[in-house]
Amino acid sequence: MASYLLGGACLAGLMFWMAGEARLAAVVLGGFLAAIAVYALIGRLLLEVVVRLASRLASGGWRIGVASLRRHGSASLLQVVALALGLTTLLLLSLVKNDLLAAWQTKLPPDAPNRFLINIQPEQRAALGEFFSQAGLAVPRFEPMVRGRLVAVNGRPIGPQEFAEERARRLVEREFNLTQRDDLPLGNAIIAGTWFGSGATVQFSVEQGLAGTLGLKLGDELSFEVAGQRFSGPVTSLRKLDWDSMRVNFFVIAPQGSLDGQPTSYITSFHLPAGREALTAALVQSFPNVTVIDVAALVRQLQQTVGQVIGAIQLVFLFALIAGLTVLYAAIETSNGARGQELAVMRALGGQRRQLRQGVLAEFAVQGGVAGLLAGAGATAIGAVLARQVFGFDDLPRSDTLSIGFAAGLVGVAIFGMFAARRAFSGRVIDRLREG
Repeated sequence: MASYLLGGACLAGLMFWMAGEARLAAVVLGGFLAAIAVYALIGRLLLEVVVRLASRLASGGWRIGVASLRRHGSASLLQVVALALGLTTLLLLSLVKNDLLAAWQTKLPPDAPNRFLINIQPEQRAALGEFFSQAGLAVPRFEPMVRGRLVAVNGRPIGPQEFAEERARRLVEREFNLTQRDDLPLGNAIIAGTWFGSGATVQFSVEQGLAGTLGLKLGDELSFEVAGQRFSGPVTSLRKLDWDSMRVNFFVIAPQGSLDGQPTSYITSFHLPAGREALTAALVQSFPNVTVIDVAALVRQLQQTVGQVIGAIQLVFLFALIAGLTVLYAAIETSNGARGQELAVMRALGGQRRQLRQGVLAEFAVQGGVAGLLAGAGATAIGAVLARQVFGFDDLPRSDTLSIGFAAGLVGVAIFGMFAARRAFSGRVIDRLREG
């Protein structure tokens, strides 16, 4: 027991050291302990169900194997939980990761914008529109953008020191990109309040995530400072944005005309078909002050970076799984003496070598199958949470993670276990009995 407590303390210390933040480490450690508890509970139930069914339906060597599981219930459960944790991580970082990235890619429409133009001056809009028309591309909508700093809420000055969350401090420190328009942008949905429409006085529609981070609510009066001038207005609606649309989105929107007279530049996004990359160079040559952001290249680079990071993490957890299998091998090797004596007694009582091998195989196969089921179910559940909460998907596309986990656990542990227990079958029966 002391060794388990020491190991747990070392693991907790390592998590806090690697995370560098107590809250993050506590969340990770809590999730890890919760997974152990859930796996232990479900694993015990599954082992009990298998043992009871096999004791009624199985015969020969398979009955011997499940009887051994019953005799070594605690050790079997510990091995199942350890293997399930390692397999869960590998399944999550391989199969589920690929599914999430593939689903995110397919969620984007084929004609989703892949280029952004910023720093467009008001007098350049007509010439840019003509440029797109001559190139045979649809003329995008040029969105006005005003840079303003949030300086007060309900008349009370605010600063970074008033927020504990790092993201909130960064938002307050920098300037916001404000825009003005009468119609609700595509991909935006009002979740609270009402849209202001046309001809309204100064008021603001705020993205729900920003409102939650800064603690804003309907009716709050926001004061922005633009080029030394301050203007204020109430929050009259909260919006939910479809960030995956790759269109131009704004955290804060004001009614059309309410920002007139403020220093304004324009921003837009458009889809550049494959094979027409030369158009970007022509655009920059014609409008040298306009900055072109190649989102497609950024996404590809991000995917490559994520793939490299996940590959490194997979390698680390692969070593962790190998370490777990090494511990399993050591446990089997340690018990080989007692296992060999049990097998010798059975052989002396008339048990056939084939039946005894079949029993040991059944023991490891059940352990691996249960661990694989737990791992597949755990990886699927975690992937579903990520799909809904992070990626905004309705469902996780892959449906065979459970079966792959079960097959990998059953076959892998059965083969590995039989290899590790091979010494228990060696030697003569009389010699084994004398050793006892």
